[in-house]
Amino acid sequence: MIYVDHPRWPAHGRLWSHLVSDVSFAELHAFAELLGAPKRAFDRDHYDIPAERFAAARWLGATLITTKEIAIRLQQSGLRRPKHLS
Repeated sequence: MIYVDHPRWPAHGRLWSHLVSDVSFAELHAFAELLGAPKRAFDRDHYDIPAERFAAARWLGATLITTKEIAIRLQQSGLRRPKHLS
């Protein structure tokens, strides 16, 4: 399943959301492609998507969860890639 949190992370003059999968990176990359997210938006285990794409992510089926829940889902799925392992 694909998950997204609210866009509340500031960077580069915008607010950003995290987009993750608890199934596979293949699922995440396929969803990000449908969303029009560039490959450079992938950061170890998630995509950073700008607030402007948040509504489209939800429309395409991403489930809204908290940032804390995103971290939990990634950890439980085995897809979490901490910075020191990148």
